[in-house]
Amino acid sequence: MSGLIDPDKALALFRDGATIVFQGLHRYHQPLADLVAELELELGHPCQANAYLTPAGSQGFAVHSDSHDVFVFQTAGAKDWEVIAARDTGRTVEAITMEPGLSLYLPTGTPHAARAQQAVSLHVTIGINQLTWRGLLRRTVEGLLPPDDHLPAGYLDDPGALQDGLADRLRELADAISGVDADEAAEAEVRRFLTTRPVRVSGGLLDAVTEIGDDTVLRRRAGRPCVLRRRAESAVPEGRVDMLLGDRVLTLPARLQPVLQHIRAAASFTPAELELDEQSRLVLCRRLVREGLLEVAR
Repeated sequence: MSGLIDPDKALALFRDGATIVFQGLHRYHQPLADLVAELELELGHPCQANAYLTPAGSQGFAVHSDSHDVFVFQTAGAKDWEVIAARDTGRTVEAITMEPGLSLYLPTGTPHAARAQQAVSLHVTIGINQLTWRGLLRRTVEGLLPPDDHLPAGYLDDPGALQDGLADRLRELADAISGVDADEAAEAEVRRFLTTRPVRVSGGLLDAVTEIGDDTVLRRRAGRPCVLRRRAESAVPEGRVDMLLGDRVLTLPARLQPVLQHIRAAASFTPAELELDEQSRLVLCRRLVREGLLEVAR
């Protein structure tokens, strides 16, 4: 099989002072997966988790900075950190010793380096990949930009050949931007974030083979969003409601909204508690388990 780590080589490199990096640890370590999922909902920014295992007396990276905010959690051993901070008097170097139970916050662009002390060191980093106003503006106006036509030939010798066309397009873009509904753009951004998160369905196979009855105790998956949005327009007379589930959107009849609100607010519940007939509530619960919103409480 290709693409697998050679344990002997990895351990040999570690013994020689190399740091082992567990990249994207939130994708396969459930406690960090839950933490990252809940952080994303609390902050509204994509998050990730890495871990760094460094031999005693070694340094994994030279002084560097990251393009995102970082929270550092020391979990084993101790590490000396060198943090270059900006002060009114200029840049100063701060020495910080991290031990288990301590955490450190590094804003975007903060230069830093770390070296393990007398024992093996393990620390976890939570990266906050910030969404910015510039990014939101770019996504909002992207669809308003004119077609990607070619610039006219000869404009290098005659820049005036660009003037009229550019002026016309700038006026058209300004008019289009003035007509943007900020409420709709903000709602679109919320929907985008709450439908593009990574899939997190640990235990999904076990749930899939578990028979769900009226007395089965169900609960929301940790960090799983459940935002309800009534559809403004619908071809169905009774209307529709969208459930934004993080990695997808589920559209259901609007008459189910009170039941969905109960599911959304309850710490745990059984299908029998829902104000629907037995067949309907079991079908709904099985669907929400299959969609990854609910799990069987064990």
